[in-house]
Parts: sequence; C-alpha cells; structure tokens
Amino acid sequence: MTTTLTDNVTTPTLDAAVRNPRSVERLVTGQATSDGDGVKLTRVLTQPLQRRLDPFLMLDAFGSDDAGDYIGGFPDHPHRGFETVTYMIAGRMRHRDSAGNEGLLENGGVQWMTAGRGVIHSELPEQEQGRMEGFQLWLNLPAADKMGTPGYRDIPTGEIPELRLPGATVRVIAGTSHGVAGAVQKAHTEPLYLDLHLAPGASFEQVLPAGHNAFVYVYRGDLEVDSGVARTPVARERMAVLANAADRDGVRVQAGADGARALLVAGRPLNEPIAQYGPFVMNNNAEIFQAVEDFRAGKFGKPPGR
Repeated sequence: MTTTLTDNVTTPTLDAAVRNPRSVERLVTGQATSDGDGVKLTRVLTQPLQRRLDPFLMLDAFGSDDAGDYIGGFPDHPHRGFETVTYMIAGRMRHRDSAGNEGLLENGGVQWMTAGRGVIHSELPEQEQGRMEGFQLWLNLPAADKMGTPGYRDIPTGEIPELRLPGATVRVIAGTSHGVAGAVQKAHTEPLYLDLHLAPGASFEQVLPAGHNAFVYVYRGDLEVDSGVARTPVARERMAVLANAADRDGVRVQAGADGARALLVAGRPLNEPIAQYGPFVMNNNAEIFQAVEDFRAGKFGKPPGR
C-alpha cells in the first residue's frame, strides 16, 4: 500500500478488504452517573463487561453545555495497574500529577497515561462556560507491566493521523487502519482506537484480528453494523459489542440518513485475572491490599524504595 501524506491527513490508495464481517452480539445502553467532583457522565463499559471486552476495563462518555455538569472536574485521585486514554472532543482540561508532569488537553487531543505502579493526578477544566465533551477509556496492563514506571503523553489534535475514504474521515488514535499507523502503538494489547466521521449513507470497514475483542460506540447520528447476513441498527449513545468468531475478519458499518460519528475500539485480550478496587486494577486481592497500603503510605508517584 502507498499513501499520500499532507500534514496529518493520509489518503490510502488501496482499501483493506473485509470478507466476513462480524455481527453484533449485544447492544449496551450506558448508565448515567457522576464521578470526580460531581462531573456528570455516562458509564458505557461497566465492570460486568470487563471479562468480555478484555483488555478494556471502562469507557466513560461525558458531554454538556452546562458548566455545572463539569466545572468541578476530577481533583487529585490515584491510579495503579492500567492506562487511561482521555479523548477530548470539545473543551480544555488541565492535567497535573504527583510525578511533576503537567499538560493541557484541548479540542481533538488525547492524553495517554500509564499509571503503572501508581500515580496521583488531577484533571480540571480550564473553562467556565461552553461545551465540554469527550471520553475516557481504561486499558488494562499485563501483569508484568503493572508495577512499571508511570508516564503520560499528550497528543495534540495535529499529531493524530487522519485518513480520508469516500464519505469518511477516520482519526487513527491507536493501532493501524488501512495502512495508516495511529499516534500510539502498544505491543501487548495491540489496541485499535478509531474515531469515525461518516457522511450520510457512507460505509466503512476495518479488518480486525481473530480473537481481538471489539466494540462500536455511536456518539452522533446512527449507523448499522452489516454482518453480511443481517444489519443491526445502532442508535446514538449505544455501544455494539461485536461477536468474536474465528471465521470473521473485521467490521463493516454504514451511517444513517444524518451521518454518524462513532468510536471503533478493539484489542488483544490479556486473559489474566482482574482484581479491581476503585482506581486500582491488579491480578489478585493481595496486590490490591498492597496498592491501598502503598497509597496510604504516600508512595504513589515516587521511585521504588522511597
């Protein structure tokens, strides 16, 4: 495949072919809740789905024009054992952590944070009015990396590759789509994270490795998932969990009459035990108890042995 690159926009000259697309296993409606200092959000991927959608642990969607729904933000709180991927559709959010890192997440940007052995951080709005909208995805770490060094990467919108297809613009946050490598690549979980912008009636297909768990979350308009045998409508603010069959090689979607914007997320499962206590995700209860003890002892965000 060859591509033509202009800034961060890439136009593939050859599409990847999906011959046997996946069907929809189930449709999920998110749960309205709040987190941080009263931020209103919708929890789409909840704890009961963690094993089914391994290596993904959680997906929150937030979006409001009312500052009262988000102005409190997410004051200092800890994490250990996984990664957080925050994708900002609209708004400004300031990040600070106990390791001295700081960054500003703005329209179209991504923050990819690896909590590793432990970090305390805050995410606070830098606006008092206007719309704030985005997503936070939790991605598990393999057991061997859970106690690794914390770190984060701010990815401005201009550094996220985009590919153009007939009727579609695809932002490739992680993984590879139609030969276009995304802003982030991860060896163990091999995450694919695409933001699809589809014109009315436009179609898009994406090859997916057999065995990778995958879902589609629609946040504008609506679309249908075409399995080649049946078409399943997916309305706005619904998640379609894609069936995982060895003879299925990808996903095919078509936007409705008003177009669609949707996240397509997939990854290789870790197939490891999951033990979670709030913001700590480890492999067993003993590791969770240790996480709580280390947090109380003030060890998060410090080098080992201190």
